Amino acid sequence: MHMRTKGRDVADAGIVDRIAENIEYGRFERMMSGLTTFGAAMVCAEVYYEHYRASFGNKFMWSPVAVTPPIFVAGIAGVFSRRAAKTFLPVAALIYVVTGLEGLFFHTRGVIRKPGGLHHAWYNIVMGPPLMAPMLFAMVGGMGLLASLLRREK
Repeated sequence: MHMRTKGRDVADAGIVDRIAENIEYGRFERMMSGLTTFGAAMVCAEVYYEHYRASFGNKFMWSPVAVTPPIFVAGIAGVFSRRAAKTFLPVAALIYVVTGLEGLFFHTRGVIRKPGGLHHAWYNIVMGPPLMAPMLFAMVGGMGLLASLLRREK
């Protein structure tokens, strides 16, 4: 049986109830740190594959691969250490966001440089470098920044 007294769970509250309460009160720093780590690993794998297919034709294509290990380590550290979540994670996450914005610039430039440029914008957006990929990259960095602003779970 589940009972609440003055906003607090009594005795037999389940894990789902505890997670829901932590989220309700803005206490999910550890969870967001872990999700940032997972997101960074997935996004980096996709970026590496796509940039490998493009033969890393521009030296800046290595930047998303290079900035992933620090945010990966910072996210794991943020799960276990409040101090790491408040210091190391926001720095690594900010670098991740900036790298995503840099990618947006290069991908937009790539679409514009395709034959026909902006005159054939719809075709070039579909056939050119994906504009959403760098924004996804920046979003993962944003998750890390959000994790550093949240309170620690109880």
